[in-house]
Amino acid sequence: MHLAMMRGELSAIEMQLSIALTDGQWLNVATRFEPPPLQWPWISIVSFGITAAIILITTCWFLLTRLTRPLLRISRATDALGRGEAVNPLPLNGPNEVRGLTQAFNRMQERLTRFVTDRTQLIAALGHDLRSPLTAMRVRAEMVDEDETRESLVASIEEMQEMVDATLAFAQGMASAEAYATVDLGAYLQRLQADTIDDFTMNTANSTNVRLRPQSVRRALRNIIENAQRYGGGAEVTFGYDAEHVQIRVADNGPGIPEAELEQVFEPFFRLEKSRSRETGGTGLGLSIARTIIRGHGGDVALSNRAEGGLLVIVTLPLETELDQLASSISR
Repeated sequence: MHLAMMRGELSAIEMQLSIALTDGQWLNVATRFEPPPLQWPWISIVSFGITAAIILITTCWFLLTRLTRPLLRISRATDALGRGEAVNPLPLNGPNEVRGLTQAFNRMQERLTRFVTDRTQLIAALGHDLRSPLTAMRVRAEMVDEDETRESLVASIEEMQEMVDATLAFAQGMASAEAYATVDLGAYLQRLQADTIDDFTMNTANSTNVRLRPQSVRRALRNIIENAQRYGGGAEVTFGYDAEHVQIRVADNGPGIPEAELEQVFEPFFRLEKSRSRETGGTGLGLSIARTIIRGHGGDVALSNRAEGGLLVIVTLPLETELDQLASSISR
């Protein structure tokens, strides 16, 4: 028997057999045994592949969920905090790095909330405390004998009283904890139109849902629309949206605003004396309040002069993104 070797391993077996016959001849037989090829039935291959895929997918899903769930929760909470929503402290889950990020976010939102609350309460307290001395000044002014001096003092005090009342109302509105709600924007604007004393034209085709504080945004839009009606000869309201934002456009046919003052009109108590003086109403807080409310929702208010004449106010509000929806579904 002969064994054939290849590269130090057993590769084949050769067998030679010689048998002596009775007539004196020899019967020689030679054979070679090759190692059988590796055979793996197809059903075993399919079974192994399915099992490996299930194990891999389950492992990856567990690991990714452990990592992405806290990150999605932080992302959603950050966006909600940017819109002014109340955010509860997030649970500390996930790897150490993610837990550290969650702790940092909790500290940040606690400090920001405390800072804004303290400043708002300070403004409200200041406005409230100014009422008493202004009332006393009004009483003393009425006792002045000279008519011209008395009327001048009373007018100045009334102006100060109006500004204090507007400031107090603004601070109280910012301090209110109104809940967010998802509303149909077209129906929401139609209700606003029905409640407005002076009617305005509106196009609410292709409506969409938007998440906001209904009363706060209502106040902001009313300020903008009433400005257009009072100073621009009427208001035309339209809106459109894309994948991330909705834009509410309020146009008028008034004289517009000088380009250099388009941003300045958002400053508290700023008034354009020629077209928006105190004689026509207003304290100069309307646009400031509107922008503060809209920015509190993560949006913005911008002004521009129309080429055909008049002013265009664009109110931008964020829509709920796919990331928000995914994070919401995961948190549930």
